[in-house]
Amino acid sequence: MTADHAPRLFASDAAVRRVGEGLLDRSLPRPDWTHEAHLAACLYLLRERPEIDLPRELPGIISGYNVAVGGENTDSAGYHETITQAYIRVIRDYLANRPAGEPLVASVNALLEGPLGRRDHLLGYWSKALLFSVAARRGWVEPDLRPLEAGAAPAQPLS
Repeated sequence: MTADHAPRLFASDAAVRRVGEGLLDRSLPRPDWTHEAHLAACLYLLRERPEIDLPRELPGIISGYNVAVGGENTDSAGYHETITQAYIRVIRDYLANRPAGEPLVASVNALLEGPLGRRDHLLGYWSKALLFSVAARRGWVEPDLRPLEAGAAPAQPLS
């Protein structure tokens, strides 16, 4: 979240599952595919769908979803490889430090309310120009500000 945008939290485990499963079966309405939904879906898939190899399969899942709901995957819109792979890493590390048995909604909402949930979180690692470049959208690009470390706070988030 940025200073002027509080995160949209989830009301229940079922609401989180709806987003994750709606992404997979392409039934999630396009307006519901928000920043918060992206993070919730990733956390849900990592935690409750371990049979899915996210680094390998999530690009196709998101790209297919985008097309199914009328979007495109271009050099300026749709699927973004670096952001997707970065959040898989960040959220996997986040989950490793959550209490065993924590309700799904509690994990998701804590993520969204913390620094990892900020819309500008990755800008602590990548410059805006690099993160939003065609190269970063199409493939993995290493951070240019600081390494993406487990549990690290962003260097200088935008507000």
